[in-house]
Amino acid sequence: MTIDSWAAELLRRDSLMNRRPLAVLILAAGEGKRMKSDLPKVLYLVSGKPMISRVVETAQALKPEKIVAVVGAGRELVKSELSGSGVEFAIQDRQLGTGHAVLQAKDSFSDFHGDLLILSGDVPLLSEISLDKILRRHYVSCATATVLSTIIDNPTGYGRVIRSNDGNLERIVEEMDCSEDERKIREINAGIYLFRSEVLFRYLPKVSNANVQQEYYLPDVLPMIIEDDGIVAVEQINDALEVAGVNSPEQLEELNLAFEESNEIYS
Repeated sequence: MTIDSWAAELLRRDSLMNRRPLAVLILAAGEGKRMKSDLPKVLYLVSGKPMISRVVETAQALKPEKIVAVVGAGRELVKSELSGSGVEFAIQDRQLGTGHAVLQAKDSFSDFHGDLLILSGDVPLLSEISLDKILRRHYVSCATATVLSTIIDNPTGYGRVIRSNDGNLERIVEEMDCSEDERKIREINAGIYLFRSEVLFRYLPKVSNANVQQEYYLPDVLPMIIEDDGIVAVEQINDALEVAGVNSPEQLEELNLAFEESNEIYS
């Protein structure tokens, strides 16, 4: 057992003692137009395995009650890749934002009462340790929602984490909607969330698309939760590569290199 897997097991045992029922939702409907291919983005390979398969394997280690993937264009290919995994599917026919994507899975969780962990299908390096940390932060904080963040030198392209004077999360702003001062913030939204499912699906229909991209953003439920005296926690991780996504062939190459280097360290 490696040091990382041993640490993950200790954190997992600690989290399991106090946690509510857990389910996982994986956002996997992105078309990946900048990849210049008809292949769904989540099916690109990292060290010989599709990104979505790596994300599912990491999610399965948490032993959730169910895993649902939101799929869109090329969904039959994604379904084929995940056949036999036990993953269920919800469909997002139009790309109208992360909030809209999650809402398409509402019926999949109609009988579920617990915490919903939301992952990105194109973030394959996220570790079990970091997922256990966000779970523990969520439970220790008695949070309604918990967000994963990290700090990077060049935050261009990412949503910024806006904190109040007391250090608590206030809101998350997508870069296109940021003010000049907000663009200087280096703490970014990693796109990984943990919500009390019943609260999430109560607020989601209230999200507006009054923003530059005219999309329904999932993080826009956070100020609503805070306004109603709910607790929103933040777990900040140090390794930004863990939450790096893929939007171009160059980024895919970087992730493959990072994966190989991490394996060399522990081999």
